[in-house]
Amino acid sequence: MSPPLRGALVGCGFFAVNQLHAWRDVPGVEIVALCDRDIARLALVGDQFGIGRRYIDADALLADGGLDFVDIATTVASHRPLVERVARHRLPVICQKPFAATMDDARAMVAACADAGVPLMVHENFRWQSPIQAVRAVLDRGEIGTPFWGRVSFRSGYDVFAGQPYLAEGSRFIIEDLGIHSLDVARYLFGDVSGLTARTRRVNPAIRGEDVATMLLDHASGATSVVDCSYATTLGEEPFPQTLVEVDGTLGTIRLSAGYRLTVATATGATETDVAPPLLPWAARPWHNIQESVLAIQRHWSECLRAGREPQTSGRDNLKTLALVEAAYASAASLQRIDPDTL
Repeated sequence: MSPPLRGALVGCGFFAVNQLHAWRDVPGVEIVALCDRDIARLALVGDQFGIGRRYIDADALLADGGLDFVDIATTVASHRPLVERVARHRLPVICQKPFAATMDDARAMVAACADAGVPLMVHENFRWQSPIQAVRAVLDRGEIGTPFWGRVSFRSGYDVFAGQPYLAEGSRFIIEDLGIHSLDVARYLFGDVSGLTARTRRVNPAIRGEDVATMLLDHASGATSVVDCSYATTLGEEPFPQTLVEVDGTLGTIRLSAGYRLTVATATGATETDVAPPLLPWAARPWHNIQESVLAIQRHWSECLRAGREPQTSGRDNLKTLALVEAAYASAASLQRIDPDTL
Protein backbone atom coordinates (compact mmCIF):
# COMPACT_ATOMS: atom_id res chain seq x y z
CA MET A 1 0.00 0.00 0.00
CA SER A 2 1.07 3.58 -0.66
CA PRO A 3 2.07 5.63 2.39
CA PRO A 4 -0.59 8.05 3.63
CA LEU A 5 -0.73 11.55 2.20
CA ARG A 6 0.29 13.95 4.97
CA GLY A 7 -1.57 17.23 5.01
CA ALA A 8 -1.62 20.45 7.01
CA LEU A 9 -4.71 22.57 7.60
CA VAL A 10 -4.23 26.33 7.80
CA GLY A 11 -7.18 28.00 9.53
CA CYS A 12 -9.20 26.37 12.32
CA GLY A 13 -12.38 28.44 12.13
CA PHE A 14 -16.11 27.82 11.67
CA PHE A 15 -16.00 25.59 8.60
CA ALA A 16 -12.58 23.98 9.01
CA VAL A 17 -13.87 21.53 11.60
CA ASN A 18 -15.98 19.91 8.86
CA GLN A 19 -12.86 19.52 6.75
CA LEU A 20 -10.98 17.86 9.58
CA HIS A 21 -13.81 15.40 10.20
CA ALA A 22 -13.92 14.62 6.47
CA TRP A 23 -10.15 14.13 6.23
CA ARG A 24 -10.45 11.44 8.89
CA ASP A 25 -12.85 9.59 6.58
CA VAL A 26 -10.69 9.82 3.44
CA PRO A 27 -8.62 6.61 3.11
CA GLY A 28 -4.89 7.12 2.95
CA VAL A 29 -4.87 10.73 4.18
CA GLU A 30 -3.70 12.09 7.51
CA ILE A 31 -3.72 15.69 8.73
CA VAL A 32 -0.51 15.97 10.68
CA ALA A 33 -0.32 19.72 11.40
CA LEU A 34 -2.53 22.73 12.11
CA CYS A 35 -1.91 26.46 11.79
CA ASP A 36 -3.98 29.35 13.16
CA ARG A 37 -3.09 32.77 14.57
CA ASP A 38 -5.67 32.31 17.36
CA ILE A 39 -3.77 30.29 19.99
CA ALA A 40 -6.89 29.31 21.94
CA ARG A 41 -8.69 28.10 18.84
CA LEU A 42 -5.60 26.25 17.67
CA ALA A 43 -5.40 24.43 21.00
CA LEU A 44 -9.11 23.62 21.03
CA VAL A 45 -9.14 22.12 17.54
CA GLY A 46 -5.77 20.42 17.97
CA ASP A 47 -6.98 18.71 21.13
CA GLN A 48 -10.30 17.75 19.53
CA PHE A 49 -8.60 15.97 16.65
CA GLY A 50 -5.44 14.82 18.40
CA ILE A 51 -3.06 16.78 16.15
CA GLY A 52 0.18 17.61 17.92
CA ARG A 53 2.00 19.80 15.38
CA ARG A 54 0.56 23.29 15.88
CA TYR A 55 1.74 26.60 14.48
CA ILE A 56 0.71 30.23 14.68
CA ASP A 57 2.89 31.08 11.68
CA ALA A 58 2.54 29.49 8.24
CA ASP A 59 6.22 30.05 7.39
CA ALA A 60 7.26 28.00 10.41
CA LEU A 61 4.85 25.24 9.39
CA LEU A 62 6.24 25.09 5.88
CA ALA A 63 9.85 25.29 7.04
CA ASP A 64 9.41 22.22 9.23
CA GLY A 65 8.31 20.20 6.18
CA GLY A 66 7.04 16.64 6.27
CA LEU A 67 3.96 17.51 4.19
CA ASP A 68 2.40 16.25 0.96
CA PHE A 69 -0.23 19.01 0.64
CA VAL A 70 -1.68 22.05 2.42
CA ASP A 71 -5.37 22.81 2.89
CA ILE A 72 -6.06 26.54 3.33
CA ALA A 73 -9.32 27.26 5.19
CA THR A 74 -8.85 30.96 5.97
CA THR A 75 -10.71 34.10 4.89
CA VAL A 76 -10.30 35.43 1.38
CA ALA A 77 -7.84 38.26 2.11
CA SER A 78 -5.17 35.77 3.19
CA HIS A 79 -5.53 33.37 0.27
CA ARG A 80 -3.05 34.84 -2.19
CA PRO A 81 -0.09 35.23 0.21
CA LEU A 82 -0.68 31.77 1.66
CA VAL A 83 -1.08 30.02 -1.70
CA GLU A 84 2.03 31.71 -3.06
CA ARG A 85 4.01 30.69 0.03
CA VAL A 86 2.91 27.08 -0.30
CA ALA A 87 3.73 27.13 -4.02
CA ARG A 88 7.26 28.33 -3.25
CA HIS A 89 7.67 25.16 -1.19
CA ARG A 90 6.39 23.16 -4.19
CA LEU A 91 3.48 21.64 -2.29
CA PRO A 92 0.03 20.89 -3.72
CA VAL A 93 -2.57 23.21 -2.25
CA ILE A 94 -6.32 23.38 -1.65
CA CYS A 95 -7.84 26.83 -1.16
CA GLN A 96 -11.22 27.63 0.39
CA LYS A 97 -13.76 29.62 -1.59
CA PRO A 98 -14.18 32.41 -2.48
CA PHE A 99 -10.84 31.81 -4.15
CA ALA A 100 -9.84 35.47 -4.34
CA ALA A 101 -11.06 39.00 -3.82
CA THR A 102 -10.04 39.97 -7.36
CA MET A 103 -9.45 38.26 -10.67
CA ASP A 104 -5.85 39.51 -10.61
CA ASP A 105 -5.24 37.72 -7.31
CA ALA A 106 -6.87 34.54 -8.61
CA ARG A 107 -4.78 34.54 -11.78
CA ALA A 108 -1.62 35.16 -9.75
CA MET A 109 -2.33 32.11 -7.55
CA VAL A 110 -3.01 29.90 -10.56
CA ALA A 111 0.22 31.11 -12.18
CA ALA A 112 2.25 30.57 -8.98
CA CYS A 113 1.14 26.95 -8.72
CA ALA A 114 1.59 26.33 -12.45
CA ASP A 115 5.13 27.75 -12.32
CA ALA A 116 5.90 25.54 -9.32
CA GLY A 117 4.44 22.50 -11.07
CA VAL A 118 1.99 21.74 -8.25
CA PRO A 119 -1.79 21.15 -8.38
CA LEU A 120 -4.20 23.73 -6.99
CA MET A 121 -7.84 22.95 -6.12
CA VAL A 122 -10.52 25.35 -4.90
CA HIS A 123 -12.79 23.91 -2.21
CA GLU A 124 -15.93 24.51 -4.32
CA ASN A 125 -18.04 21.70 -2.90
CA PHE A 126 -21.68 22.31 -3.87
CA ARG A 127 -21.36 20.42 -7.16
CA TRP A 128 -20.27 17.43 -5.05
CA GLN A 129 -23.54 17.23 -3.11
CA SER A 130 -25.18 13.91 -3.89
CA PRO A 131 -28.47 15.50 -5.11
CA ILE A 132 -26.52 17.66 -7.61
CA GLN A 133 -24.52 14.61 -8.67
CA ALA A 134 -27.82 12.79 -9.24
CA VAL A 135 -29.01 15.57 -11.59
CA ARG A 136 -25.71 15.41 -13.47
CA ALA A 137 -26.06 11.63 -13.83
CA VAL A 138 -29.49 12.00 -15.47
CA LEU A 139 -28.05 14.54 -17.92
CA ASP A 140 -25.10 12.27 -18.69
CA ARG A 141 -27.44 9.36 -19.48
CA GLY A 142 -29.26 11.54 -22.02
CA GLU A 143 -32.67 10.78 -20.52
CA ILE A 144 -34.07 14.29 -21.15
CA GLY A 145 -32.18 14.99 -24.36
CA THR A 146 -30.37 18.30 -24.79
CA PRO A 147 -30.96 20.84 -22.00
CA PHE A 148 -32.22 24.21 -23.25
CA TRP A 149 -33.36 25.87 -20.00
CA GLY A 150 -32.48 25.54 -16.33
CA ARG A 151 -32.79 27.06 -12.91
CA VAL A 152 -30.51 26.78 -9.88
CA SER A 153 -32.27 28.20 -6.83
CA PHE A 154 -31.30 28.75 -3.19
CA ARG A 155 -33.95 30.70 -1.27
CA SER A 156 -34.04 30.76 2.52
CA GLY A 157 -34.68 32.79 5.65
CA TYR A 158 -32.02 30.96 7.65
CA ASP A 159 -29.95 33.16 10.01
CA VAL A 160 -26.47 32.55 8.65
CA PHE A 161 -25.16 35.58 10.54
CA ALA A 162 -25.50 33.88 13.93
CA GLY A 163 -22.68 31.48 13.16
CA GLN A 164 -20.74 33.75 10.80
CA PRO A 165 -21.33 37.37 11.96
CA TYR A 166 -18.64 38.72 9.61
CA LEU A 167 -20.96 37.99 6.68
CA ALA A 168 -23.07 40.99 7.71
CA GLU A 169 -20.13 43.36 7.58
CA GLY A 170 -18.92 43.23 3.98
CA SER A 171 -20.16 45.37 1.11
CA ARG A 172 -20.64 42.13 -0.83
CA PHE A 173 -22.63 39.24 0.58
CA ILE A 174 -24.88 36.72 -1.10
CA ILE A 175 -23.29 36.45 -4.55
CA GLU A 176 -19.78 36.22 -3.13
CA ASP A 177 -20.66 33.83 -0.29
CA LEU A 178 -23.50 31.68 -1.65
CA GLY A 179 -24.10 32.66 -5.26
CA ILE A 180 -20.59 31.53 -6.17
CA HIS A 181 -21.71 27.97 -5.33
CA SER A 182 -24.92 28.29 -7.35
CA LEU A 183 -23.07 29.76 -10.33
CA ASP A 184 -20.59 26.89 -10.21
CA VAL A 185 -23.47 24.39 -10.17
CA ALA A 186 -24.95 26.12 -13.23
CA ARG A 187 -21.60 25.82 -15.02
CA TYR A 188 -21.35 22.17 -13.96
CA LEU A 189 -24.80 21.32 -15.30
CA PHE A 190 -25.11 23.56 -18.37
CA GLY A 191 -21.57 24.47 -19.40
CA ASP A 192 -19.56 27.66 -19.60
CA VAL A 193 -21.21 31.06 -19.77
CA SER A 194 -20.97 33.63 -22.58
CA GLY A 195 -23.07 36.36 -20.96
CA LEU A 196 -24.66 37.25 -17.63
CA THR A 197 -27.25 39.76 -16.48
CA ALA A 198 -27.86 40.31 -12.76
CA ARG A 199 -30.07 42.25 -10.37
CA THR A 200 -29.48 42.50 -6.62
CA ARG A 201 -31.23 43.89 -3.55
CA ARG A 202 -30.61 44.35 0.17
CA VAL A 203 -33.75 43.50 2.15
CA ASN A 204 -32.23 43.04 5.63
CA PRO A 205 -31.35 46.54 6.95
CA ALA A 206 -28.90 45.11 9.51
CA ILE A 207 -26.36 44.01 6.88
CA ARG A 208 -24.17 45.94 4.45
CA GLY A 209 -24.24 43.71 1.38
CA GLU A 210 -26.93 42.31 -0.90
CA ASP A 211 -29.05 39.43 0.40
CA VAL A 212 -31.04 38.79 -2.79
CA ALA A 213 -29.66 38.17 -6.29
CA THR A 214 -31.19 37.03 -9.56
CA MET A 215 -28.91 36.17 -12.48
CA LEU A 216 -29.71 35.24 -16.10
CA LEU A 217 -26.98 33.16 -17.76
CA ASP A 218 -26.42 32.58 -21.47
CA HIS A 219 -24.45 29.36 -21.87
CA ALA A 220 -22.12 28.61 -24.76
CA SER A 221 -24.12 25.41 -25.31
CA GLY A 222 -27.16 27.52 -26.26
CA ALA A 223 -28.98 26.84 -22.99
CA THR A 224 -30.32 29.61 -20.77
CA SER A 225 -30.38 29.35 -17.00
CA VAL A 226 -31.61 31.41 -14.07
CA VAL A 227 -29.59 31.43 -10.85
CA ASP A 228 -31.45 32.96 -7.93
CA CYS A 229 -30.33 33.32 -4.31
CA SER A 230 -31.99 34.81 -1.25
CA TYR A 231 -31.48 34.92 2.50
CA ALA A 232 -34.57 37.12 2.88
CA THR A 233 -37.23 34.58 1.93
CA THR A 234 -39.63 33.20 4.56
CA LEU A 235 -41.19 29.89 3.53
CA GLY A 236 -43.68 27.56 5.15
CA GLU A 237 -40.96 24.94 5.43
CA GLU A 238 -37.35 26.16 5.69
CA PRO A 239 -35.33 24.40 2.94
CA PHE A 240 -31.86 25.48 4.13
CA PRO A 241 -29.33 24.44 2.90
CA GLN A 242 -30.91 22.76 -0.11
CA THR A 243 -30.22 23.83 -3.69
CA LEU A 244 -33.24 23.29 -5.95
CA VAL A 245 -32.74 22.59 -9.64
CA GLU A 246 -34.99 22.60 -12.70
CA VAL A 247 -33.91 21.46 -16.17
CA ASP A 248 -35.95 21.41 -19.38
CA GLY A 249 -34.56 19.28 -22.18
CA THR A 250 -35.65 18.32 -25.67
CA LEU A 251 -36.90 14.92 -24.45
CA GLY A 252 -38.03 15.65 -20.89
CA THR A 253 -37.48 17.47 -17.64
CA ILE A 254 -35.66 17.17 -14.31
CA ARG A 255 -36.92 18.66 -11.06
CA LEU A 256 -34.85 18.51 -7.87
CA SER A 257 -37.32 19.79 -5.30
CA ALA A 258 -37.39 20.38 -1.56
CA GLY A 259 -36.92 17.29 0.53
CA TYR A 260 -34.34 15.92 -1.92
CA ARG A 261 -36.96 14.60 -4.34
CA LEU A 262 -35.71 14.07 -7.89
CA THR A 263 -38.42 13.82 -10.57
CA VAL A 264 -37.56 12.90 -14.17
CA ALA A 265 -40.38 13.22 -16.69
CA THR A 266 -40.26 12.00 -20.32
CA ALA A 267 -42.79 10.97 -22.94
CA THR A 268 -42.98 7.53 -21.31
CA GLY A 269 -43.90 8.88 -17.85
CA ALA A 270 -42.36 10.25 -14.69
CA THR A 271 -40.25 8.72 -11.95
CA GLU A 272 -39.51 10.17 -8.51
CA THR A 273 -36.41 9.21 -6.53
CA ASP A 274 -35.24 10.08 -3.03
CA VAL A 275 -31.73 11.52 -3.40
CA ALA A 276 -31.29 12.64 0.22
CA PRO A 277 -27.65 12.78 1.29
CA PRO A 278 -26.42 10.36 3.93
CA LEU A 279 -26.11 11.59 7.50
CA LEU A 280 -22.44 11.00 8.29
CA PRO A 281 -21.60 10.03 11.90
CA TRP A 282 -20.03 13.45 12.59
CA ALA A 283 -22.63 15.47 10.65
CA ALA A 284 -25.76 17.24 11.88
CA ARG A 285 -28.98 18.26 10.15
CA PRO A 286 -29.59 20.45 8.25
CA TRP A 287 -25.86 20.88 7.44
CA HIS A 288 -25.41 17.22 6.50
CA ASN A 289 -25.90 17.99 2.79
CA ILE A 290 -22.91 20.32 2.75
CA GLN A 291 -20.89 18.18 5.15
CA GLU A 292 -21.28 15.16 2.90
CA SER A 293 -20.02 17.20 -0.07
CA VAL A 294 -16.91 18.17 1.90
CA LEU A 295 -16.02 14.49 2.22
CA ALA A 296 -16.71 13.95 -1.49
CA ILE A 297 -14.50 16.78 -2.73
CA GLN A 298 -11.66 15.87 -0.37
CA ARG A 299 -11.82 12.26 -1.51
CA HIS A 300 -11.68 13.57 -5.10
CA TRP A 301 -8.57 15.60 -4.24
CA SER A 302 -6.74 12.63 -2.79
CA GLU A 303 -7.60 10.47 -5.81
CA CYS A 304 -6.43 13.17 -8.22
CA LEU A 305 -3.24 13.78 -6.25
CA ARG A 306 -2.29 10.11 -6.35
CA ALA A 307 -3.23 9.74 -10.03
CA GLY A 308 -1.68 13.01 -11.21
CA ARG A 309 -5.03 14.28 -12.58
CA GLU A 310 -6.30 17.85 -12.51
CA PRO A 311 -9.19 18.21 -10.02
CA GLN A 312 -12.59 19.23 -11.37
CA THR A 313 -12.52 22.46 -9.39
CA SER A 314 -8.91 23.31 -10.07
CA GLY A 315 -7.73 26.87 -9.70
CA ARG A 316 -7.70 27.16 -13.48
CA ASP A 317 -11.31 25.98 -13.72
CA ASN A 318 -12.44 28.16 -10.81
CA LEU A 319 -11.28 31.28 -12.65
CA LYS A 320 -14.41 30.81 -14.78
CA THR A 321 -16.70 30.62 -11.75
CA LEU A 322 -15.02 33.59 -10.08
CA ALA A 323 -15.44 35.57 -13.31
CA LEU A 324 -19.20 34.96 -13.09
CA VAL A 325 -19.23 36.46 -9.59
CA GLU A 326 -17.43 39.56 -10.85
CA ALA A 327 -19.72 39.71 -13.88
CA ALA A 328 -22.79 39.55 -11.61
CA TYR A 329 -21.63 42.50 -9.53
CA ALA A 330 -20.65 44.47 -12.64
CA SER A 331 -24.01 43.76 -14.27
CA ALA A 332 -25.99 44.70 -11.15
CA ALA A 333 -24.09 47.99 -10.92
CA SER A 334 -24.36 48.89 -14.62
CA LEU A 335 -27.71 47.22 -15.44
CA GLN A 336 -25.93 45.76 -18.49
CA ARG A 337 -25.24 42.25 -19.77
CA ILE A 338 -21.61 41.29 -19.07
CA ASP A 339 -19.38 38.87 -20.95
CA PRO A 340 -17.33 37.14 -18.21
CA ASP A 341 -14.48 36.52 -20.64
CA THR A 342 -13.80 40.28 -20.64
CA LEU A 343 -13.03 40.38 -16.91
